[in-house]
Amino acid sequence: MDHRRPCRKGGSQMLNICQIKLPVTHTQEELEKKILSVLRISREELLSWNIARQSLDARKKPELFFVYTVEVSVKKEAKVLKKVRSKNVSLLTPKKFTYLRIKEETNSRPVIVGSGPAGLFCAYYLVKAGLKPLVLERGEDADNRLRTVEDFWKTGRLNPESNVQFGEGGAGTFSDGKLNTLVKDPIGRNREVLKIFVEAGGPKEILYQQKPHLGTDALINIVKNIRHFIEQAGGEIRFSSKMTDLHIENGRIASVTVNHTQKIPTNTLVLAVGHSARDTFALLKEKGIHMEPKSFAVGLRAEHPQSLINQYQYGQEQAAQLGAASYKLTHRGTNGRGVYSFCMCPGGYVVNASSEEGRLAVNGMSYQDRGSKNANSALIVTVTPEDFSGDDVLSGMEFQRRLEEKAYELGQGKIPVQKYGDFCQNQTSDNFGEVTPCMKGGYAFANLRDLMPEFLNEALMEGIQAFEQIIPGFSRADMVLSGIESRTSSPVRICRDEHFHSSVSGLYPCGEGAGYAGGITSAAMDGLKIGEAIMKNLINFS
Repeated sequence: MDHRRPCRKGGSQMLNICQIKLPVTHTQEELEKKILSVLRISREELLSWNIARQSLDARKKPELFFVYTVEVSVKKEAKVLKKVRSKNVSLLTPKKFTYLRIKEETNSRPVIVGSGPAGLFCAYYLVKAGLKPLVLERGEDADNRLRTVEDFWKTGRLNPESNVQFGEGGAGTFSDGKLNTLVKDPIGRNREVLKIFVEAGGPKEILYQQKPHLGTDALINIVKNIRHFIEQAGGEIRFSSKMTDLHIENGRIASVTVNHTQKIPTNTLVLAVGHSARDTFALLKEKGIHMEPKSFAVGLRAEHPQSLINQYQYGQEQAAQLGAASYKLTHRGTNGRGVYSFCMCPGGYVVNASSEEGRLAVNGMSYQDRGSKNANSALIVTVTPEDFSGDDVLSGMEFQRRLEEKAYELGQGKIPVQKYGDFCQNQTSDNFGEVTPCMKGGYAFANLRDLMPEFLNEALMEGIQAFEQIIPGFSRADMVLSGIESRTSSPVRICRDEHFHSSVSGLYPCGEGAGYAGGITSAAMDGLKIGEAIMKNLINFS
């Protein structure tokens, strides 16, 4: 339900009301009545209101409550505020995200490599600013990519250039589409990202939900709509167009080569390539562009009955008003390593997310309705550059590859799976219990203890036992494990300075692949940030 009243024209200031608490079954009319009661005004004095934030209070489960922050326009705000005198009511001046604009025509045409959230939102910013960027995407457009991915899940035929990792929308297109982020931004980039998603067809509720998500089926249409806006505003997006080389002259980017044949001149190059662009990382190393290895995490996907997670979070196996419940778990192991849940997908599927022949990686995905019988999450353990053999800047990438090669071998090309009880006993499963896999792609029984180094296995088992103390039943013997979850974040950081350039002038590392984001929203925010940096540099040097 969209708890909104159509906006009317009011002043620039609004009243902000926090801590409005109502049962989750409440109606829009009941929320509006509560607003009137708090402000001690009549309905005629209320001009408009909208929800700024909604969170769930489950402390008295199975009694469940929504807690709201709302923004309200009323007649005579100051008078009402003086009358109310409540710590939960304050005067608010709404902030509006602004775009820099070029004042005169320029021959500069930025090139953006990658059409994930970082690349798309960077392009969005630049067309709003008056430029006409060119976006190069190695994979296919969303519709053709969907057909290619579904064929891979059905047949095992991998397209290394267009798959779960590569193509329009980036890796996030085949995910749960989670939009929550811990990144705070004083100028409102996070809010702007959500607004753009809504304008592109996302539900209005994501503007205020505590844990907003879109679902892969919705994301496909949303990224297409963002692309159409970019194109209509003068930008260009080319698919099946892989950057295979870049050219530097006098310490500055000069051009890129596409598909080994076409050379495109540019003095502004945005690298928004995603965390799986391993050939691009190798190219950057070859060109001497400064990178650093960074920590990331690896582990296994775990599937539980969704009803178990609902019972823990809501005190009931089903809550129609709330949908499938999620969880977030962390544990500090005795060896000092962090063990935590990652990319948790309520009512979701485990998917074969491979992008290289002879290597296998898994990820989680949910549709918008989160209707699967299982909840799944990556359960991962932190690894650091000290764990990688050698001092090569790409040693973390090679560490990922070795794990993926082992996963491919164990499953004979299919997703290797095992019951948790058998994992603890170090033996291959030969059947499932009550929990059966919800997977996209074929799977086969294997002993996952052979997949990762034993120090990671031990940390993972310790973490799972700790999570049992939080969610009873979490460590059930028939929990289904699969692997390898290796693409949690980029294994490198492409270093950038205070002006957001890399060690090469005019080359802007951007997003998750560059090591500056983690998830759809933060990557999109970084895209907006790089778009702004490009405009500032153009304005300063024009």
